[in-house]
Amino acid sequence: MTTNGYFRRIGSAGFLLSCLVLAGCNTADLTTPDVTNARATGFVDIKPGSEEEFILNVGRRIYFEQGSAVITDEARMTIVRQADWLKKNKGWLIKVQGHADDPGGESANKALSTKRAEAVLNALAEQGVSRKRMWAKGYGIERPVTDCDEITCQSQNRRVVVNLREEFDASAPGR
Repeated sequence: MTTNGYFRRIGSAGFLLSCLVLAGCNTADLTTPDVTNARATGFVDIKPGSEEEFILNVGRRIYFEQGSAVITDEARMTIVRQADWLKKNKGWLIKVQGHADDPGGESANKALSTKRAEAVLNALAEQGVSRKRMWAKGYGIERPVTDCDEITCQSQNRRVVVNLREEFDASAPGR
C-alpha cells in the first residue's frame, strides 16, 4: 500500500466516524427550554403605568453638553417619549432634577443645573404635560452619578432626571 492510499483510508475512516457521530446528534433534547428570549432574572412583571415601566421602557435621564442647558436632538426624542407616557399616566407628579459637573464654582453649577431642569420642564410642558404636575430643582454638583476625572465619565453627571412622585415634596414651589 502506498503512503497516499494509507492516508485516503484513514481520511475515509475519519469521515465515516464523523458522520456517525453527527448522525447521533440529530436527536435534540426537546425538554430543554429555549431561554434566549426569557426575562432576565430578578425582574418582576412590569405593570403598565408603573414607575418601573417609565424607568425601563421610556427612560428618565437627559444628558447635556458641557456648560450648556440646550436640549439636543437626541434628548428631545427622550422628552417626547416621556411626555407621551406622562400624558397617558396622569396620576404621577413629576420632579425634574437638574445636575451638573462642569467647570466653575458651586454656585455656577447650581445655576446651570437649575437651567437644565427648567429647560426639560418647559419642553415637557410644550409636549402637553400639565405644568401643575411638575416642578424643577437644580442640585448642582451635590449628587454625582459617578466621581471621576475622565471627560466621558464626568459627562454622565451633566444630566436631568425626570422622577415620578406620588406627592409634592418640600422643594415644590408654593406647596
